[in-house]
Amino acid sequence: MNLNSSLLEIKDLEVSINNNRILRNLNLKVNKGEIHAIMGPNGSGKSTFSKVLTGHPAYVILNGNIFFKGFSIINLSPEERSHLGLFLAFQYPIEIPGVSNEDFLRIAYNSKQKFYNKPELDPIKFLLILKEKLNLLNMSPLFLKRNVNEGFSGGEKKRNEILQMILLDSELSILDETDSGLDIDALKTISTEINNFMNSNKSIILITHYYRLLDYIVPTHVHIMQNGKIIKTGSADLAKEIEYKGYEWL
Repeated sequence: MNLNSSLLEIKDLEVSINNNRILRNLNLKVNKGEIHAIMGPNGSGKSTFSKVLTGHPAYVILNGNIFFKGFSIINLSPEERSHLGLFLAFQYPIEIPGVSNEDFLRIAYNSKQKFYNKPELDPIKFLLILKEKLNLLNMSPLFLKRNVNEGFSGGEKKRNEILQMILLDSELSILDETDSGLDIDALKTISTEINNFMNSNKSIILITHYYRLLDYIVPTHVHIMQNGKIIKTGSADLAKEIEYKGYEWL
């Protein structure tokens, strides 16, 4: 493995839940600076794939391995994977009543600081950093006083996920159906924020049903998943072909 460019490598991965095998012989390599789109019909294993990458405890790895930055992560907790630089933006972000966005984000940020033996920030110093990130996203500071995702619109929930991604400066971001429930204006805004975050040292995995997201975030690679397998890989042109033909021809 080329550790200078390879960020994620999945080898012969097989996964089950409740004794049902749902990922089969899955292989994928993601290098720094790449954007990979995972497409497929409902039930093809796309969201399962994202949960397995980030260490959801309900899934059992039967075979294979997952390497992140050259190290196997299959025995690491979700928290440890997050600290190493993995980030998952949920399709349906949950509400956390009674916890403000500001407190939630500070706890997450300081947890990563502690993992790397760096000093934790007090609320005042943290707020300075957080306001800088808010400015990048053109978000109001009033947003910080609201409880996490409580009463948020679909677009606000997705922007909150992107704020977390930027604050934690994740190296590999897995965005699960980020376009779900967004109108065209919200989709354009979210896409611009994601594109601005991307650089040659970061990678993104986009999980989506539809081509429209890829109009705004152009992937370097497109993978089609069916029945827990990647059955076809290509360029952004493959996504266009799916848009016109659907999945049945594969």
